[in-house]
Amino acid sequence: MKRINKKITFIVEKTRTGYSAYSRLDAVATTGETFSELLFNATEAYNLYLEGTGTEVNEKNIKLEIDLKQFFRFYRVINAKFLAKRIGMNESLLSQYVSGRKKPSKKQTRRILIGIQEIGQELSNLHLFVE
Repeated sequence: MKRINKKITFIVEKTRTGYSAYSRLDAVATTGETFSELLFNATEAYNLYLEGTGTEVNEKNIKLEIDLKQFFRFYRVINAKFLAKRIGMNESLLSQYVSGRKKPSKKQTRRILIGIQEIGQELSNLHLFVE
């Protein structure tokens, strides 16, 4: 079986029961209760789509994308005002992106994503203790 070396983008949407995702280019869709399950299911669904072609994908080929507005709606724990200060962005501008009144450029989107990922990395490296 030959592996595909390209990224397959799935657009993610939050649902009442978890997440749904659909391929940006192909007729492939799936759901999952968690992001991990969604990634696994997207890989499986895409491999079903490729069945009979002699090719397959793995989780490294799958790229999950979520709309900025949905991201902040779902992850309310991330304070947009704090993030704006952290990444050196005007608070009002980030607020307009979050509300959907303005659409960020690719450069601004990348800047926001890097800031979110840095916070996530810091949190994942923390160890809490109780005295």
